[in-house]
Amino acid sequence: MKTPFKWDNYSDQPAQLKDKAYKKSMRFKERSSLSTTFILSLFLLPLSLLSMPFVRRKEINSQEFFSLGVDFEREPEKTQKLLDEIDVKHILLRLKLWEMQKLPQLKSFIEQNSNRKITLKILQDREHIEDLELTQKDFKKIFDELHTLVDIFEIGSTINRAKWGFFSVREYLNFYKGAFDLRQKEFPNIKLIGSGVIDFEFHYTIHTLFNFCKCKFDGISALLYVDRRGAPENTQLGFALSDKIALLSTMVWLSPKTKHELHITETNWPISNTAPYAPTSEHECVDESSYADFMLRYYLHAFASQQVDSVSWHQLIAPGYGLVDNREGIRKRDAFYTYKYMFKTLKNAQFLRFDSKRGYYIFQCLIDEQLLQIHWSVKETTLQNEEFFSVYSRDGQPINDTMLKIGSSPLYIFIKDVQK
Repeated sequence: MKTPFKWDNYSDQPAQLKDKAYKKSMRFKERSSLSTTFILSLFLLPLSLLSMPFVRRKEINSQEFFSLGVDFEREPEKTQKLLDEIDVKHILLRLKLWEMQKLPQLKSFIEQNSNRKITLKILQDREHIEDLELTQKDFKKIFDELHTLVDIFEIGSTINRAKWGFFSVREYLNFYKGAFDLRQKEFPNIKLIGSGVIDFEFHYTIHTLFNFCKCKFDGISALLYVDRRGAPENTQLGFALSDKIALLSTMVWLSPKTKHELHITETNWPISNTAPYAPTSEHECVDESSYADFMLRYYLHAFASQQVDSVSWHQLIAPGYGLVDNREGIRKRDAFYTYKYMFKTLKNAQFLRFDSKRGYYIFQCLIDEQLLQIHWSVKETTLQNEEFFSVYSRDGQPINDTMLKIGSSPLYIFIKDVQK
């Protein structure tokens, strides 16, 4: 039988599932689980909304918070140089279960980056969803080889999109349980997270957090994209990025199925004029400068929540959405330098507060006991550059203008201690 699932090498994701009859029949088959998802969300989403004000922030490890997705097969020597240049301490790698022959290559890359925290996202296909014996066999191979090298295993991804192979939460939980059972029996020290729901479709997350499956998570993963809304401050059903994070974090805290960890393991914006490499239509794409602005602002909103343990940007090298375009050699986009300066500056940050008023945002933290404010505004405005300011652009260039332009691109303002 010819499989309806195909991989799109341009956008690094499955191609659209065009067999509508197949999708309809599979969803009908899973109607019981889909109904459960709907019923649970009716009761537990309102409870989560009501509980949002009572969830406390926690202290986030800033070095591990800034994570970067990396394709270990894509120009590995150049990838390694770029990683070393950014010096990021946490990376996320992906392994496709239908490409188990690449496990030795993956292991070699991980060993080269033993100084970094490693999250490994294990991607599923329909064969492994249906054949759970095969799945457990391959999970065991992966854990045997990598259990001492990988810090976090993310089991499965994008469970609420049929093109990724799952047609219900029930199917995902059965898939995840294979990894969980192995952990319980043979690999007690490995860390497992899931369920990798994409976008603002938390009713699927609710079902993975509240169920009778005999399995638990060491943390929850989410592919929290907001690109279809434009800027991260834009709202969907009244929820901006910060609100979505607060709601998701509340669900995690309420669940008996998981430890209180939340990892955003994939997010980005698609870049204009990069088809067929862009993973969406041109309508959702942004120019390279906006891409860098939105990326930095996304990280600042997530870090300010003090509820997200890590955000993995997807990814280092990718023509349609990466920090680097490799179509004609290696070309570092603006966002490469934005990410590099962001991590260099904030890797030891102690968060203080986050203020917003009428579309003007100020993120405040301590850097080696010096106060740093990061300013941006949805509507362009100006700010007097004081003598006790040291101001840098989004990409780390010094700014000495008398009047500072505050707009889409955040400005780093270090404030000198005037009492000294």
